Amino acid sequence: MDQVQGLADDHTPGLCCAATMWGKNMEIKTVAVIGAGQMGNGIAHVMAVAGYDVLLSDISEDALGAAIARIDKNLVRQVSRDTISQEDKAAALARIRTSTSLADMGAADLVIESATERETVKQAIFEDLLPHVQPHTILTSNTSSISITRLASRTDRPEKFMGFHFMNPVPVMQLVELIRGIATDQETFSACKAVVDRLGKTSASAEDFPAFIVNRILMPMINEAVYTLYEGVGNVESIDSSMRLGANHPMGPLELADFIGLDTCLAIMNVLHDGLADTKYRPCPLLTKYVEAGWLGRKTQRGFYDYRGDTPVPTR
Repeated sequence: MDQVQGLADDHTPGLCCAATMWGKNMEIKTVAVIGAGQMGNGIAHVMAVAGYDVLLSDISEDALGAAIARIDKNLVRQVSRDTISQEDKAAALARIRTSTSLADMGAADLVIESATERETVKQAIFEDLLPHVQPHTILTSNTSSISITRLASRTDRPEKFMGFHFMNPVPVMQLVELIRGIATDQETFSACKAVVDRLGKTSASAEDFPAFIVNRILMPMINEAVYTLYEGVGNVESIDSSMRLGANHPMGPLELADFIGLDTCLAIMNVLHDGLADTKYRPCPLLTKYVEAGWLGRKTQRGFYDYRGDTPVPTR
């Protein structure tokens, strides 16, 4: 889009200028978010509210339109709860520009890749993006499980690459995992932590091991809940009720799996199983069966619950 291209032209410094900008006190002004899905539009939302200029990219114009509509709806909800003012809402929306071209993302000081949880897809995005970014640009991935070191090694700046893992839903959840790769330097980590602080969220520093902290603990719990269902110990309703009322969880593990997406849960379990070579991380066959059926949870209207009616109904 022309408005994005103009911004890119205005923000491309020479190498000397980039060297001056880079350092402990570098100020990130423009953030590119690649991927306008559930996580990407949430990241764009919180960045814009915090005052960053946001470039939001996706391969689909329809996906970008749906993302802006979702952001607008969530901002309206914040206005209704007096979290932000009507003026804040208008200003946040005005800060977001969209494009289907990765070349337009080169204007950013910080790139957050938030595409599907497949390593080959993420590698291809960074490969296509690299010719367009500035020398000082920080590259990050919102991956929930994939090796940051391995992703970084495929770029020209592993020292300026790290994991920037938001929780879902992004506007609500307060935690962001910051994951260093083996080459990530302190300046990059400090710059990303400053962004988290400006968002009013809390950062947790994680080492680059499969699934990091949150999903290293959460996904095996969900997988065990699926095994409990698979082995007939309880049905969907009894398992979720037991964890809500017996462990004081706000959402049962099977309901949570549907919310996350069963394909994402399976992908993370496969990363854990492959990366740590421990049978305790073996994905439950029933989880695999649901994914093979295309029953991925809320986003496909069927998972451990059927969402096609007025009230979710357990499928087992």
